Amino acid sequence: MKKFFEDIKKDIKFKSAGPGKKLTEDSSSKPEVVQSSSGAKQNRYAPSEGAQRAGAAALARIEQQQRPKVYTSQDAIRNQGETSVESGAKVPVRDPSCLSVSGVYFTCPLTGATLTKSERDVHIKEAIFMRFEEDAVEASVMMVHTFNKDKDKVKAAVDIISKYVENICKNPSEEKYRRIKLSNKVFQEKVHCVEGSREFLQALGFTSVMLPVEGQEGEEEFLVLPEQSPDALELMKERRDRLQGGEPVRAQLDRQPQAFRPSSNAQRFELPPEFYNLTAEELKKEQQQKSDLVEKNAMLRTKAMRERDEQRERRKYNYTLLRIRLPDGNLLQGTFYAWDRLPVLFGFVRESLVDGWQPFELIAPGGQKLQESEEVALAECNLVPAALLTFSWDAAVQADIAAAGGKSPTLLKPALLDKIKTLS
Repeated sequence: MKKFFEDIKKDIKFKSAGPGKKLTEDSSSKPEVVQSSSGAKQNRYAPSEGAQRAGAAALARIEQQQRPKVYTSQDAIRNQGETSVESGAKVPVRDPSCLSVSGVYFTCPLTGATLTKSERDVHIKEAIFMRFEEDAVEASVMMVHTFNKDKDKVKAAVDIISKYVENICKNPSEEKYRRIKLSNKVFQEKVHCVEGSREFLQALGFTSVMLPVEGQEGEEEFLVLPEQSPDALELMKERRDRLQGGEPVRAQLDRQPQAFRPSSNAQRFELPPEFYNLTAEELKKEQQQKSDLVEKNAMLRTKAMRERDEQRERRKYNYTLLRIRLPDGNLLQGTFYAWDRLPVLFGFVRESLVDGWQPFELIAPGGQKLQESEEVALAECNLVPAALLTFSWDAAVQADIAAAGGKSPTLLKPALLDKIKTLS
């Protein structure tokens, strides 16, 4: 019957176009011609005006009826970047008031300032420069290990500078070991190119001096270190050790711990763009490409291929927003790196509890029991870009506490409960 109504709808559109009028895209084809069994063509007679109205009304009712949606694994693939398993996480929305968390923030370990992703690198660089007034050696070590992304180049520069110090300490009276010609090929290729290396040498006591060079006209720039006392040489070795053991200064992810009252919206997440490696437009484009190919490839993909695709999809997320439903119904929320390990998650929960020393369990969507001892990334546990977990105390321990006449442990710390919110 629906076919009959669709034919009527096409006739209505064609008739409404009228002579000489351009048809719309839906009605651009000619009126349908029904082929007889003999192959002869005959025009189908148009229905009466009353039949047209009745048919159009019936068709409208059919089209408005909602059909039940059956979710399949292919739907999950199409919706990647829009939803995650049992999480309700969606592609970033524009209205900040709708977001589950306002953004991703970091804490500077040098100043304690809270920073956005776009602010953190500039702020850390400024903070390191400010340290020169207090400790030039420490600041220059930070520069070497923070400002240079190529670890191999950093190691090469550190090794050469260490060799300079070793030669000076072994031969403190020999002037040649206390002079570094800046045009020297090794210095130019291995040391000069590493930001912070010259600042470290100057912190050791080297100063810039123009000196004549035998066999050539004019002078060249050298870094020259005055002869050092035995105590100064020991101090130089200690500073060399600080350079060798230096670590990059990295802003720490602010987990933004937040407590929420019991809510039916616990599984609903609206994430800001910072949670994604891809931009919203890139996600939309890729989602469309997958939708075009998913049906074609569905029957050809093996289990191993699907698992590889799932791993590739999870790498699109930088961060994940996790909520933990507690026995009293309250929720604990925190932000994590997608590659954070399970012990980090358990540590976060433990630090938020009054009695965090007691053993507890975390259950992931689908009933998977997470193990605190396993060094598994959150992304590998399908906990990105967002998920709702269930918390429960260890049953055996709680039974012992009850048998001893103890009370059930208090859950969240007062600092969290004092700022508890309601999910919108």
